[in-house]
Amino acid sequence: MKSCFHILMMCIFIAVSSGSAAQNSLPDSLRSAISGAGQEEERKPALLNQLAEIYRINKDYASAESRARQSAVIALRLRRYTDAVKAYTLLTNIRINSQQYPNLKQVSDSALALAQQAKDPVAMAYGYYAQVLLYKMLDNGEEVVRFCNQGLKELERADDPYIAGKIYYQLYAVYAGWNNEARINIYARKATENALLTKDYNLLSNCLMAMSTAHEYNYNATKSAPQLDSTLLYLNRAGSLYQQYPGRVANYTYAIACVNLANYYLRYFPETDKAAEAQGIHYANTARAVLRGVPNCEEVVGSSLGILSEYASRAGNKAQAGEHLLEAWRVMKATPSPYYYTLINVVQALSQYYAAQGDYKKALEFQQAVTEYSNKNFNQKQALNAQKLDIQYETEKKNNEMQMLKEQERSRRLQNYLYGSIAAAAVLGLIFMFRAYHFSVRYAAQREKQLQLEKLESELQVKLEKEEQARLKAEQQLLETQQQQLKKEVMANVLQLEHKNQTLLNIKDKLAGGDPVNMQKILKEEMMLDGNFEQAKIQIQQVHPDFFFLLSERAQKKLTLLDLKLCAYFYLQMDTRQIAQLMHIEAKSVRMSRYRIKQKLGLDREDDLNSFLQGLGA
Repeated sequence: MKSCFHILMMCIFIAVSSGSAAQNSLPDSLRSAISGAGQEEERKPALLNQLAEIYRINKDYASAESRARQSAVIALRLRRYTDAVKAYTLLTNIRINSQQYPNLKQVSDSALALAQQAKDPVAMAYGYYAQVLLYKMLDNGEEVVRFCNQGLKELERADDPYIAGKIYYQLYAVYAGWNNEARINIYARKATENALLTKDYNLLSNCLMAMSTAHEYNYNATKSAPQLDSTLLYLNRAGSLYQQYPGRVANYTYAIACVNLANYYLRYFPETDKAAEAQGIHYANTARAVLRGVPNCEEVVGSSLGILSEYASRAGNKAQAGEHLLEAWRVMKATPSPYYYTLINVVQALSQYYAAQGDYKKALEFQQAVTEYSNKNFNQKQALNAQKLDIQYETEKKNNEMQMLKEQERSRRLQNYLYGSIAAAAVLGLIFMFRAYHFSVRYAAQREKQLQLEKLESELQVKLEKEEQARLKAEQQLLETQQQQLKKEVMANVLQLEHKNQTLLNIKDKLAGGDPVNMQKILKEEMMLDGNFEQAKIQIQQVHPDFFFLLSERAQKKLTLLDLKLCAYFYLQMDTRQIAQLMHIEAKSVRMSRYRIKQKLGLDREDDLNSFLQGLGA
């Protein structure tokens, strides 16, 4: 009969390969929302994707594919490429679940191509997830890990816990196949953490079962009782979601949790523990009940019947054990594409059962059925492998073509870079030559300008020197003029001073002789004379500044100060009486002095002294 260990391994395989998404609403409500008259078309692709996923996890692959294709058509028409990527990723998963392998590569590649067109990190994560599903079907764990890591890298730019949880779940599944205990624990925990951030309780149920498997690995490695307790804890949490969120966890997912719970009680509790036995039988029967009417679930029903047969055998009820095995056999062989691994185990258990009953004929028949089913399984596996090889060949061919295109593109890019570099070098050379020519022209112009500036500077220097010399000469002339002016002022002041002295002497003589002196009259006259003389002096200095100089220069004999004084009065056209009064002399003395001055100046008797003085220096 089928051993408990093999049953557990079968259940674990079912749980790992069932990775499904949470459903946020019942199929009926989704269909109603999609067909609603007021429903915006932009929302339909997302709703159709949700409905297609519900059909997929409930094994209704035809309805699932129909809804996914409808979603893709609407999304592409509306250019909602992220929704289209999700639809094509769903189609990839549906085709793998239903073993429709032709054109599978094209569907998964379409998801990735649309993701690249969407330019959205979440869309890229879905596109890489489609590649994960493809390579998982091809049993290429290395590529699964590579594309999972690329999807997670995209999610660093835009957080989406739903697709992150699915990717981490696939990593957990790969490392479970490789028996890598450390990685199983890491990725089962990360998948559960992300699933908890969503309202997808179906995904969360699968992730909790992954956590139970991780703790079972830990128990097998350490034999630690707490690890075994954690295994049961997570299985109970996974199963409780079905009652806690009605309609949000698929019957198929809940049935797997029930089978795993039944197997746990069968394997880890002693035969004498009737409470554990009752729990195991309860969960095995629950798995059968929830899958009643659900298509393509015969292997799970067969597993539950196998567990019930094991419990009946333990209780010594051989007939009931045989009935359970026969029912499992009838259920599984009725499906068009039975799951041969479970079917062979059931038939093998029946052969052992009838052999133990002494019915060797039936035992032989079932043993022959084992051989028959093994051959069919082998043929099916060979056909499946052939299809996988075709897909793998197509995948490698496309990858090689892509690699060749990339190499050609790289070569073309390098060629373009080379041509670009040559063109750039030529342009730089021309620019350098132009700059050099421009620089030489500019240098020549600057040199010429500099020479002109130097010439201009030299000319300016010469001009400045000439101006400096002229300025010095002008200053010297000015100095000489000022000296002459001072001499003139001295001469004029001496004339005035002599007059004052003469006036004082006259006053003194009158006072000494006892003559009366009218001081008021004298002062008044002197003030008038001083005013006239000042005006005369200013006029002589302004109108004829060189008068005394020219007069002395023209004189043939040296003129005395008295002569100069008289000439100044003559020049001012004072008459003889005014001059005599001004100088306190007789009019006769003035006429005599006029005659003497004419002789000193070399004038003839008929020459007019006043005319000579007026024309002096003209």
